[in-house]
Amino acid sequence: MERIKTGISELDSIVDGFPVGRTILVTGDPGTGKTIFGLQFAKACCLNGLKTVYISIEENARDLRLQGSSFGWDFEKLEKKGALKFIELSENRAVEIGTALSISMDAMKGNFDVLLEKVPPDTQVLVIDSLGSHTSNLTASEFRDRFDLLIHNLARMGITVMVVLDSVTSKEFNDIALFSAFGAIRLMKRENPYTGRRERVMDIVKMRNTKTPIQLITYTINTRGIEITTGVEVPGALSLQK
Repeated sequence: MERIKTGISELDSIVDGFPVGRTILVTGDPGTGKTIFGLQFAKACCLNGLKTVYISIEENARDLRLQGSSFGWDFEKLEKKGALKFIELSENRAVEIGTALSISMDAMKGNFDVLLEKVPPDTQVLVIDSLGSHTSNLTASEFRDRFDLLIHNLARMGITVMVVLDSVTSKEFNDIALFSAFGAIRLMKRENPYTGRRERVMDIVKMRNTKTPIQLITYTINTRGIEITTGVEVPGALSLQK
């Protein structure tokens, strides 16, 4: 299966990258680096010659560029070359919420179709950050129908996708999203039982057709972005998921 590098070299050595044309789910609590992961993945895809689109539903492109520059990532240069395109939906979302409040909150239902409408036809890689803002007032069955259709349409377009879910949404729809996505990675914070210090850990929950580690993987966020800080024993500690 053809793969795309994640932008985190240590993670690539573990899972060999993300499968092309599939959807990978990234979930996690605030401060675990979900957006940084998305930006780091987008940068790596651009540098590998892949037309990449980053749909931001909660932040504006200016803030994302500033966040990238703090890690030495020149997104403006990639945009000028045509390798990267930021699409902002934060203002649209604010208008949608205001309209819904003036009528009825029940009228405000998640619409994933608007995301597909924004994707240029030559897109090879897509990052959606974060889908949670489009799940308002959805029931579990409605979320599954919309999420399955979104994944199906993107796969038909041959696009490799990273979907970010915030902690609130992932708690409500996590099992449904996990079932539908090809792969899933959860970012967490925990207290190390041996040192008593707080640390960030990554759980590769699933990655179909890929050998994945059972243990949690510690990582840090430094001036270069996300880096895995502990080695992973590949032989004997992996499970092949189908």
